[in-house]
Amino acid sequence: MVGLGNPGPPYALTRHNVGVMAVQTLASRWSGRLTAHKYTSCEVFESRWAGRRVVLARGRAYMNDSGGPVAVLADHFGVEAHHVLLAHDELDIPFAALRIKQGGGDNGHNGLKSVRRSLGTGETVRLRIGIGRPPGRQDPADFVLHPFTAAERQELPLLLDRCADAIECVIAEGVATAQNRFNADPEVGDE
Repeated sequence: MVGLGNPGPPYALTRHNVGVMAVQTLASRWSGRLTAHKYTSCEVFESRWAGRRVVLARGRAYMNDSGGPVAVLADHFGVEAHHVLLAHDELDIPFAALRIKQGGGDNGHNGLKSVRRSLGTGETVRLRIGIGRPPGRQDPADFVLHPFTAAERQELPLLLDRCADAIECVIAEGVATAQNRFNADPEVGDE
């Protein structure tokens, strides 16, 4: 399970890092935290969930160069691409909506392009976390590198908990069950 994003404090709370936030939320839920890994350029937390060994990670490379760290991590832990779960921001999904998907295209997402190129396939599992489209004529590249709005920040803890729930469901019950449970847009005020 890899959260895609950018390293460093300036990017920590930006929309582009929502995948990293999801992984950090799950690590906290499991009473752990991501720490530098000796053999990869990633921060990692290893645990067990639903009887399975799980590696939660974030690369220390920038989003557009995510593929190298993901490929090294998968190779080091002996994980095939179709068992890699990537959590990432998605412009074409409304804010706070989730879509779980196995395989598919990169939809112009440079982090996914990099991972696909490095793994040699796009058959990863993806937790697509909706951040919505930029307002007006704002450049999407600018939009993803800005922090969430005040209203979005209020909803963010609930969204990140839903992301953690979705990841746990993928691990315990599989992609199809997780899709049926989480691929619907949340109702406003849903808890």
